[in-house]
Amino acid sequence: MKIKFVSGLEHQQDGVDAIVDIFKGQEVCTSNFTVFSPEYINAQYRVEENNLGFANKLQINEAQIIDNAQKVQLKNGLRPSLSNEIDINHLDFSIEMETGTGKTYVYLKTIMEMQRQYGFKKFIIVVPSIPIKEGVFKSLQMTVDHFNEHYPEAIYNEKSFFVYDSSDLSSVRDFAINDRLQIMVINIQAFAKDIDENSSKTNRILLDYNDKLGYKPISLLQNTRPFVIVDEPQSTMSSPLQKKSIKNLNPLAVFRYSATHTEKINLMYKLDAVDAYNQQLVKQIEVASVMVDGAASSGAYIKLVSLQNRNGISAKVEIEVKGRDGKAKRETKEIKQNTDLLQVTKLPQYADYFVKDIYVDQEYIEFTNGTEISLGHSIGAVDDLMIKRYQIRKTIEEHLDKEVRLNPKGIKVLSLFFIDAVKHYRVYDDEGNQQNGDYATVFEEEYKKLIKSRKYQSIFNEIKDLDSEVSQIHNGYFSIDKQSKASNKKDKFEFFKDTSGSVKADEDTYSLIMKDKEKLLSFDSKLRFIFSHSALKEGWDNPNVFQICTLKEAGQSDNKRRQEIGRGLRLAVNQEGERVYGFEVNTLTVMASISYEQFVDELQKNIEEETGIKFGILQSHSFSNVVISMNGNDPEYLGHHKSEEIFNHLLLKGYICKFQ
Repeated sequence: MKIKFVSGLEHQQDGVDAIVDIFKGQEVCTSNFTVFSPEYINAQYRVEENNLGFANKLQINEAQIIDNAQKVQLKNGLRPSLSNEIDINHLDFSIEMETGTGKTYVYLKTIMEMQRQYGFKKFIIVVPSIPIKEGVFKSLQMTVDHFNEHYPEAIYNEKSFFVYDSSDLSSVRDFAINDRLQIMVINIQAFAKDIDENSSKTNRILLDYNDKLGYKPISLLQNTRPFVIVDEPQSTMSSPLQKKSIKNLNPLAVFRYSATHTEKINLMYKLDAVDAYNQQLVKQIEVASVMVDGAASSGAYIKLVSLQNRNGISAKVEIEVKGRDGKAKRETKEIKQNTDLLQVTKLPQYADYFVKDIYVDQEYIEFTNGTEISLGHSIGAVDDLMIKRYQIRKTIEEHLDKEVRLNPKGIKVLSLFFIDAVKHYRVYDDEGNQQNGDYATVFEEEYKKLIKSRKYQSIFNEIKDLDSEVSQIHNGYFSIDKQSKASNKKDKFEFFKDTSGSVKADEDTYSLIMKDKEKLLSFDSKLRFIFSHSALKEGWDNPNVFQICTLKEAGQSDNKRRQEIGRGLRLAVNQEGERVYGFEVNTLTVMASISYEQFVDELQKNIEEETGIKFGILQSHSFSNVVISMNGNDPEYLGHHKSEEIFNHLLLKGYICKFQ
């Protein structure tokens, strides 16, 4: 199956227009430069092998660009940039779009429109990591037919784009000399090096002179005056060296695209998390809380988290505390000698726990009842694997419930498990024979139990070989390595291994995930439950992920909630590859090992920290894009200054209060 793209979605077209309209008044034109052959440069003077290079050329002046940009910002309800914030020699603009709303499609369509309307042909997409690079390249491949249909004049095909490869520098030369649309995808690590001419640092292939090219590869790119699209600039341009390296590409303009900008340079369009939800452009989120509290253990739960002797001896312990609602919740509290845990927790199971002493050097605490707890250890804890079993079972149950509803609509349901260590999913002996790890074993046990339920019989035919069937519905996406067998050192076997998510070994993993993206959406593939390394979160997703379960090891820090759910926010597609709209279908269920309230608090905090959104907060420019009259087909907007006057009036009258 192939995913079908829709060209006229309003929120995406607005994002395209926000950049394209900056250049209104620009005429179609290019500039040329000579690309000498290596033979010519090396004094053989074979002129016939020289080539003409083609570059983008800007005709409109700075005043026109400023005027255009301010009109776009007013239209989109944003603060207009000041004249001194837009420099024609360093044009830099930002687009903010929530994860899952089609940010990549928007900047690819922007490229097509820039080529159609103004004749611009040279574009470089700079990404922060391997997974995003693989994702962008997959998007380019998937949209070839779609853009050919809507932009037949562009002569757009698989030769129009490429991923930079230091072992194939001829593609850089082709980028410069081709008089047609050219898109290069490159990760920032490939050229964010010390650009000092005297630098002796290695891995400077793009920056150093190449005999076969007769140039520094980057010189060819600089001569094309490319438009540079920066994907996730908060990561791609997070350091002074990275910013300097982007500037070293000699861009005609830089366009930044992200849901979580840390620097909003000349913001042209904004579609934040709240907008995306209100317009039903992403899945809504529901939380299935799988947590262990005081009701799960009759005894006292105490975990020693830390000890310190800076301002008097004290320790921090994780204990269960009675909340205002009467329920026990786990919290971290500081304790000292003689602390009465009954007073701290208000729970009867702690009645016999007075702190006798705290031993910082020996790293343990002692209670008057004789109980001792070492650093990192606990008493009264429920078995961690049992908690994981609850999470896995709940994920399978939610998955099957959705299959009953959505399979008849032609929508395949996928579930995603993130784990911290491969050993929990798959283990190997010295001969390479693989066996299920703890989580895979639990998964198969719980799945076999659940599918026997009468409510799921509509989605299962008679299964003759249950063990074989179960083994086909789940699989892992992990990096692969090779190791010699113990019995015969010449023979090697492949095995899954733990990686950071950003090393060379991960490239094949991301490539496989992207290659299988559409295959996974088809009923022809039996695979429905995916296990992946928690390090592989960024940069890949699948629209039909309806359940996400993060199986963290005990003691691991919480992953960011927003990043956690980002893999499943996109709207689902059916077997025809068409997007399906509406929350009745598009609901993402997150298996949380904490309370619903805590999950929501953490998610909202993440969104506020990463996007700057303050829920329930009105801003001074919030009324800027209110249309007050029409001049023919052109709307006249209220504008920033009038919006600020209204805001101040509401403040003065007490209708709104100032946010602290």
